Amino acid sequence: MRTALASFGLLALAACSSTPPPPPPAAPAPVSTAQQATAVLASASGSRVSGKLTLAPMGDGVHISGEVGGLTPNGQFGFHVHEKGDCSAVDATSAGAHFNPTDSAHGRAGTASHHAGDMDNIASDAGGVAKVNAHLRGVTLGGGAGNDIAGRAVIVHAAPDDYHTQPTGNAGARLACGVIKVVQ
Repeated sequence: MRTALASFGLLALAACSSTPPPPPPAAPAPVSTAQQATAVLASASGSRVSGKLTLAPMGDGVHISGEVGGLTPNGQFGFHVHEKGDCSAVDATSAGAHFNPTDSAHGRAGTASHHAGDMDNIASDAGGVAKVNAHLRGVTLGGGAGNDIAGRAVIVHAAPDDYHTQPTGNAGARLACGVIKVVQ
């Protein structure tokens, strides 16, 4: 009986000290399934702002390039991806709020807290044209993941984003809106 109890005690002690099984491997990060998309920006809110952007997966996000014209010369303008791919309202409010799948506070891209759709302001030249060369980190293009920007809208705002006023950066009216459409 004593031997049986001692054996049982050793087994119980061994069971308590065994290491737990390793956790399952982390799910792979979502990746872009599209190769390229465009956003044709049409004027909103009575402006004359328009343009065309090309979007392509690159590194840790999506690269956005193109031109926006009809802006006030030598100005700064808020520039964001918004949650809905709907530019039907005259003032583009149909595009909803900034794209924010992680429910973060608004801020400057590249800082600890910002919306997934927050980007730096674009700047116009003396002719009222802004050359866009932006990289949006942490998002994908196509594939339907929570951070996918395909089918959402790009908005150009009337004022520069101050990067801290919640929830929009005090960027003002929406001057142009374009839906991100996958082309490849």
